[in-house]
Amino acid sequence: MDATCAPAEIRYPTDLSLLNEARAKLDDIIDIMHKTFGKPGKRPRTYRQIARRDYLSIVRNKKPGKKTIRKAVGKQLRYVRRNLGAVDRLLAMAGDGHDLSQKHQETLQIIRALYEQQLHMHTHRTHKINDRIVSISQPHVRPIVRGKATANTEFGAKVAISIVDGYAYVEKLSWDPSMKVKP
Repeated sequence: MDATCAPAEIRYPTDLSLLNEARAKLDDIIDIMHKTFGKPGKRPRTYRQIARRDYLSIVRNKKPGKKTIRKAVGKQLRYVRRNLGAVDRLLAMAGDGHDLSQKHQETLQIIRALYEQQLHMHTHRTHKINDRIVSISQPHVRPIVRGKATANTEFGAKVAISIVDGYAYVEKLSWDPSMKVKP
């Protein structure tokens, strides 16, 4: 019996790119909510162009320093917090009759959890947290530290496979990276 990782095809996540993706998705949700509610007043400010410019200014650097990255993550956290507040205000205006689809509601829950995790890591100056979200579209995927030369970290399900008479059997499949395999 051997354990391996069944790869989930996601790009290598960084805190900054995850927060930028969350901010962009929140902008889309705000646009949808603002249109469906009959445009109650002005659209909430989200500073989407400034936030995108701030993100790109860091990403385009070849080797940004730790201090620069930390500052950029803090900015993106503030943009996400502003957008979450705008979504909450729009939901309060709509009451129970909001027309937010199930997919957008799930995305909103994932983004809230991501924001809490990233805020905790930012304030406590750490890069580790339990059940860390590494993809908004696939929140069940967890990083698995393998220690290989090509890829130190893999993303996907951990699989325990046994081979009997040339046939491979999946003994255990888990998205939890701490799954133990008994030989």
